Amino acid sequence: MAGSLAASAFFPGPGSSPAASARSSKNAAVTGELPENLSVRGIVAKPNPPPAAMQVKAQAQTLPKVNGTKVNLKTVKPDMEETVPHSAPKTFYNQLPDWSMLLAAITTIFLAAEKQWTLLDWKPKKPDMLVDTFGFGRIIQDGMVFRQNFMIRSYEIGADRTASIETLMNHLQETALNHVRTAGLLGDGFGATPEMSKRNLIWVVSKIQLLVEQYPAWGDTVQVDTWVAAAGKNGMRRDWHVRDYNSGRTILRATSVWVMMHKKTRRLSKMPDEVRAEIGPYFNDRSAITEEQSEKLAKTGNKVGDDATEQFIRKGLTPRWGDLDVNQHVNNVKYIGWILEVSAPISVLEKHELASMTLDYRKECGRDSVLQSLTTVSGECTSIGADKQASAIQCDHLLQLESGADIVKAHTEWRPKRSHAAAENA
Repeated sequence: MAGSLAASAFFPGPGSSPAASARSSKNAAVTGELPENLSVRGIVAKPNPPPAAMQVKAQAQTLPKVNGTKVNLKTVKPDMEETVPHSAPKTFYNQLPDWSMLLAAITTIFLAAEKQWTLLDWKPKKPDMLVDTFGFGRIIQDGMVFRQNFMIRSYEIGADRTASIETLMNHLQETALNHVRTAGLLGDGFGATPEMSKRNLIWVVSKIQLLVEQYPAWGDTVQVDTWVAAAGKNGMRRDWHVRDYNSGRTILRATSVWVMMHKKTRRLSKMPDEVRAEIGPYFNDRSAITEEQSEKLAKTGNKVGDDATEQFIRKGLTPRWGDLDVNQHVNNVKYIGWILEVSAPISVLEKHELASMTLDYRKECGRDSVLQSLTTVSGECTSIGADKQASAIQCDHLLQLESGADIVKAHTEWRPKRSHAAAENA
């Protein structure tokens, strides 16, 4: 009996209504029995509302008008049953979680855990792989050599899919500055030491010689070693040796001479003893280019022969704001672009690649300077190749102000590119 009463309280019959509930309550008072829709706690359960089609709706009445004015008459609406929204009964199936969302969350957790485990379990093939991957570089050989790796990016290659000479020269400059910074000798200038900064002294390049054996391609990693040595009484020599990171083959060798200049007067200066004491412990007598190799490089400004047949001139060159460095003069790598890309004939650039170069810097160039670039191409000479002789080209370059003052003198030697050399040998 109690079970039926409880069931009737939670699941009322379809014909239950308030009037029926009142009659049943009166009968219960006479007979002493509980009504069907009364729970054991004495609370009357609300019946389920009838379907929407069975609900009675009040008809809208038109407002009467008196002398053309609408009169709002209050009418007493019959009592209507309060409608309660019908909801599905709670069952065990409806209370289950959304399995698709739960499965997605579990999958995400497993993927994140797998990624973390892969990172923890990964080991570099070489101890220096982690350092060079981020391009920090490090000092090696008892503090006498600085080494840094560079990956050739897609925007650093040319039409032949190899790195340009400007890219390699930028790598040389970057390692030089990072060497000074890693050694703790970087002041507030562009590569200047603390003692140089106190005296408003900066470094300026005087001469650069380089030999290029091969050019790296897109995606290759190059390893750059650099070190410094004394160059006379007031100069410093800096050398570079660039290799392929994987094979160890030499890509480029370069040497340079640097002197000091006063930042405000723009005049050359002697090297103070305090500065010599700073950089002296890092001097290394090792040479990237031997004296014999240096002698084979033709000096700048000298004619290679009397058979010069072509001369190319480009005028009206002006530096852009992005061509200046922090010392407010044109970066030395920009000069190479003006010499090689502007005035060199396109026939040489298409079929040949730069094999060696010597640059003598005579005067600095500011942002308001107007320059002209001159290139003289000598008659073709021969160099011994793998199987037979292949033609090579030598050029003399002069970059000067339009007023006549020389900025840079250069001499370059060009060899046939590998694809063209292979076609000629075939």
